Amino acid sequence: MTEESDTERVADSEKAPEKKRSTGFEVIAEFVRHLPNSPGVYRMLNANGDVLYVGKAKSLKKRVSSYTRHGNQTNRILRMIQLTASMEFVTTATETEALLLEANLIKRLRPRFNVLLRDDKSFPYILIGEDHEAPQITKHRGARKRKAKYYGPFASAGAVNNTINALQKAFLLRTCTDSFYESRTRPCLLFQIKRCAAPCTGEISIENYRKLVDEAHLFLTGKSQTVRKEMSECMQQASEALDFERAAIYRDRITALSHVQSHQGINPQNTEEADVFACYQDAGQTCIQVFFFRTGQNWGNRAYFPKADKSQTEEEVLGAFLAQFYDNKPCPRLILLSHAIEEQDLVAEALSSKSDHKVTVSTPQRGEKRELVEHAHANAREALGRRLAETTSQVRLLQGVAEVFGLPDLPKRIEVYDNSHIQGTNAVGGMIVAGTEGFMKNQYRKFNIKSDDITPGDDYGMMREVLERRFSRLLKENGPRPEKPENEKSEDNGHTDDPAWPDLLLIDGGRGQLNAVSEILANLGVHDLPIVGVAKGPDRDAGREHFFLPEKDSFMLPLRDPVLYFIQRLRDEAHRFAIGTHRAKRSKQISQTGLEDIPGIGPARKRALLHHFGTAKAVRNAALSDLLAVEGISEQMAKTIHAYFHDDNP
Repeated sequence: MTEESDTERVADSEKAPEKKRSTGFEVIAEFVRHLPNSPGVYRMLNANGDVLYVGKAKSLKKRVSSYTRHGNQTNRILRMIQLTASMEFVTTATETEALLLEANLIKRLRPRFNVLLRDDKSFPYILIGEDHEAPQITKHRGARKRKAKYYGPFASAGAVNNTINALQKAFLLRTCTDSFYESRTRPCLLFQIKRCAAPCTGEISIENYRKLVDEAHLFLTGKSQTVRKEMSECMQQASEALDFERAAIYRDRITALSHVQSHQGINPQNTEEADVFACYQDAGQTCIQVFFFRTGQNWGNRAYFPKADKSQTEEEVLGAFLAQFYDNKPCPRLILLSHAIEEQDLVAEALSSKSDHKVTVSTPQRGEKRELVEHAHANAREALGRRLAETTSQVRLLQGVAEVFGLPDLPKRIEVYDNSHIQGTNAVGGMIVAGTEGFMKNQYRKFNIKSDDITPGDDYGMMREVLERRFSRLLKENGPRPEKPENEKSEDNGHTDDPAWPDLLLIDGGRGQLNAVSEILANLGVHDLPIVGVAKGPDRDAGREHFFLPEKDSFMLPLRDPVLYFIQRLRDEAHRFAIGTHRAKRSKQISQTGLEDIPGIGPARKRALLHHFGTAKAVRNAALSDLLAVEGISEQMAKTIHAYFHDDNP
């Protein structure tokens, strides 16, 4: 593909004259004059330079010129054209390259008028290592840097964990780290409960352990019947030899294999490897259900709810979703779709070009493959039904919040703040966000308290630092809070980005906390943001919370009020997030004892020192004679440790 820096089509010669333009049609028409007929990707930008839309074209000139015609444009496209103030272009060698670049740019830039894939987390895989004499089986995410064989993807971490647990029982493979393996002098608990063959202590020879690994590879590559047949023969032989203990081991392993397969749900007979996509629309929303089939087994499914204009058809949303989905994931050999998409052959060609094998994209009409698609479609319909029900319930609760606190409109973004510390140590602040679709976990933020001026345990000081950092950055990146809610839906745009400014702040605390927060925001020039303090009731009883609003008397809500339960959930989630962040920070600090920085101190000696003295602080204060009493610490090493903490010469 041609480098973007070399082909960026925004040279002065291409830009429209610096006269005032009345509509976006004129802007686009000026660019069309200088465009080539070659394939490429175009970007439409607004007056602030924000990307509105990313598209690809077989001929840039023909595709972009279609936006200059006033007729036959949908409301969404008309709105996009009217907002367009500039355009940028990248030429590519082929239309296939343009398709791949378009998907990459959409995911990176998240344009307002494109279909956007949300919740694009990497999928987990099962990894069986090839870099150790006794290979390990474990869960893996991310880049494949380790020398190993990878099996997947699985739809969720839970699906991987359940499969690994069953495979441990069937093949007795180790899951421990290499360092743990090397340090063993006797078998661990997993050997005792018959979930590991314990090659670490020689309970099984490396040669026989390798046979177990080979059996696991066979099973994960779809040869489960071969593995089962071999196990059955071994069990029969052991039984005939009256070695009932060994026969029982094979019996348990066969049972474990059956457990894995019985939990796969629908298992195709003639489809070894495929991803199945089914799209369903209702009430202006779209659900795309994805099923993963590998080695003839169902490895789970996941529902996606892409942001899309309500005027776009299922075929349009599915086609846009597919290219983005595989932007950072390996493709199977077969992709089955519930709807035929535009340029289906081009998508298959593009996915094949980035894979080491041919990829087929098809819309089956009959047979087993059609049954797989129909099963996925039924799941998409049910998933969207559940989401619509949850969203409706959430909207009712938000309407109740607006009524209780006198908000002018339904709050589409609520931010809740809480602090966590132990006597001022490892202090952190947490911010959670909730909206019309529930908790927006990708918007959560943690704040490590950095100021040295804050007295340990000063909750006001910690809240002041958190809010100053949060809203100073918000003002810098997004400007002042707009008078009109920025997350208001437009008729022409079927989806909106998550609003940057909150409609409501919930603070864990009473009148004092509320006044402190109001003062902080006033100093930053933010005066019209609704703030509510939530103070725990007497004896910290849930249900007896007092609510504080600026310049108003505090009040309580009825015990069984749904809004009260909702606010309790928000507060509890903020507390969970803050205390979880605090514990993670504290654990990290505890694990970083400083002992590992001493020359010659490895994991074994560090463990011996901590077992002997209890804490790193006790090691620092230990006398030379006390250090000599630790098992595994020689006289020279004891002098080195003592010198490290006391600035003397070893």
